[in-house]
Amino acid sequence: MSKHARTDHPIHDLLAQRWSPYAFDGRSVTPDDARAIFEAARWAASSYNEQPWRFIVALRDDGEGFNQVLSCLVEANRQWAQHAGLLALTAIRTTFARSNKPNRVALHDLGLAAANLTLEATARGLHVHQMAGIEPDRAREVYSVPDGFEIATAIAVGYRTPAEQLQGELRDRETAPRTRRSLPEFVFGGQWDRPADFL
Repeated sequence: MSKHARTDHPIHDLLAQRWSPYAFDGRSVTPDDARAIFEAARWAASSYNEQPWRFIVALRDDGEGFNQVLSCLVEANRQWAQHAGLLALTAIRTTFARSNKPNRVALHDLGLAAANLTLEATARGLHVHQMAGIEPDRAREVYSVPDGFEIATAIAVGYRTPAEQLQGELRDRETAPRTRRSLPEFVFGGQWDRPADFL
């Protein structure tokens, strides 16, 4: 099944190929691919080059470590993420190292790192599914996350498999057409809610 985006304007094919499946086939991500996707994350832009992101990662082949990350997801996400080839928890440093002042763009910078990771994974034939459904307090306890850092999200990476392995709502989501808001709904010019003239 292909879920290649039907874009209104031409974009790079890697962006059009990217989507977030629930159906993974259980193969582990290779160490070479894991190093590459986190190297891509490493080179994301960040405010003052702070690089506030942190990743707690386990490959599927690391059974105990993988199950430990899995245990930090909400139950609904555990059901499908258990078949991913790599799981990661993301975290941010909430203050600037240079001044100890709050870093209000840390989540933005984590998003840039995650986007880099996702594009590198897509280029390597992997799929990425990012999740908000985690248990941050459990993750903080399990991994002894220090003060000044917040657990933010989780990421599943792996090889997709046909949607038939899924049931119910997950299968419906997997097979549903991809949709997005049109550009005039979020690209404004002159004032709020007025589409930019170039559109």
